[in-house]
Amino acid sequence: MTYLNLDTEKTNTTAHELNILLADFHIYYQKLRNFHWNVVGSNFFDLHAKFEEMYDDAKLKVDEVAERILTLRFQPLSNYSDYLKKSNLKESESDLNDVEMVKTLIGDHALIISQMRKVIDKAGKANDEGTIDLIGSYVAEIEKTSWMLDAWTMQASENHPKL
Repeated sequence: MTYLNLDTEKTNTTAHELNILLADFHIYYQKLRNFHWNVVGSNFFDLHAKFEEMYDDAKLKVDEVAERILTLRFQPLSNYSDYLKKSNLKESESDLNDVEMVKTLIGDHALIISQMRKVIDKAGKANDEGTIDLIGSYVAEIEKTSWMLDAWTMQASENHPKL
């Protein structure tokens, strides 16, 4: 790969992990659409809007991850059947209640963050700062979203541990 000055053998492992992340984001995106369409109850207005915000963000990340794979001169996965096979995430039912939906997403965030760290590790071994920068920014974003969703599930009586 002459224009990036990166070792193709090393970036191959990065692209492999990026494809898994791409699959994760596709399943996550569709799960957010599912929850957006099917949330009901007293938290409908808040969660309906939040899920839309989250799937809009996931849609952008799908494109950015795929384009990063292409930048590395590899082929991104593009079939939903491949996403279902490769993803760390599983599809969700449509009849979850609002709290179950949020807790499901928090669990998915942990899996996505773990996959992002794998990508960063492989990219670091390949001296691929472009991928590290891209995915590193995603980690901070999803951690913040996880914190906010977790706070939403907490009861007012629950306190954070004191330092």
